[in-house]
Amino acid sequence: MYSKTSIGGSKVTGGPRFFEGERILVLVGLFGLLLALLLRLPILMNGPLVAPEGNLESAFSFDAALGLYVLSFAAFMPLSGMSEKGLRRLRAIFVPGALYAFLIETIQHLRGINPRFSKAGSDMDGVFGLLFGVDSLLLILVAVFAAIPFFRSRPAGDRTLPVLGIRYAFVSTMLAFAAGLGMIALQSRYLGSSGNLMVLHGLGFHALQTLPLLGWLLEREGGHSPQARRLLHTGGIAWNLAVVLVGLQTLRGVTVFEISFLPVLAVILLLVWAAAAALSLLIWWKGRPWGGGRAGARAGRAS
Repeated sequence: MYSKTSIGGSKVTGGPRFFEGERILVLVGLFGLLLALLLRLPILMNGPLVAPEGNLESAFSFDAALGLYVLSFAAFMPLSGMSEKGLRRLRAIFVPGALYAFLIETIQHLRGINPRFSKAGSDMDGVFGLLFGVDSLLLILVAVFAAIPFFRSRPAGDRTLPVLGIRYAFVSTMLAFAAGLGMIALQSRYLGSSGNLMVLHGLGFHALQTLPLLGWLLEREGGHSPQARRLLHTGGIAWNLAVVLVGLQTLRGVTVFEISFLPVLAVILLLVWAAAAALSLLIWWKGRPWGGGRAGARAGRAS
């Protein structure tokens, strides 16, 4: 993000910037968000349901969520340290896989067909649904291979804190993928009397935004700042534990939207993440020119 920046009087060489060289992933992510936005029009005009089994709200949520997912990858893949050849290989699977998912989800719901578990569609719709399942597995494999370099190599330049946030995010993402595989196996999002795997799925994936955000906000403190590292570890651990608790409650076949031990503890942990995010934002604000101070003095003293 920075070529050279002064932190505590010392010069630090910056690493690659977010989104650097990932124009095609940005465009694909924006395409998904555009589809989601366009779906609001028929929803407002005719309601979300399309006979016999289509639901435009589901398509809207999917396109928006996958769009954010692709944009998140576009943001932090430049920090992975992968070679350009490796990145091209990932894009060669990721881009068509994401485009197929956007199109099949949107078109099938507009036709009134459940794109995954159709009971009213033709044999060809069943083939499209099967391909959708294969496509989902390929996207999972892409994420696994994309995560490996973040755990294997040292961050390029001075990007230690964002990469640490990305590592925590990938842990939650793997739990989200487990929920997705469970939905494929069950051919339903529901488990037991009221458990909903989609809640676990969504909360796990949103770590791709919430946890790298902490690293980005704290980055000007410097990777050697004890306070910055404590906040990042606290937020990352709290979010991941909340995802685990939501998963345990869902495996019991019970909704997470009830007042009981596991959901209440999960909410407390999410509030811990929120407190860490608020403090990180305050540190970032104070480090800006309008914030009244220069960030990173503690990092300079520590180093």
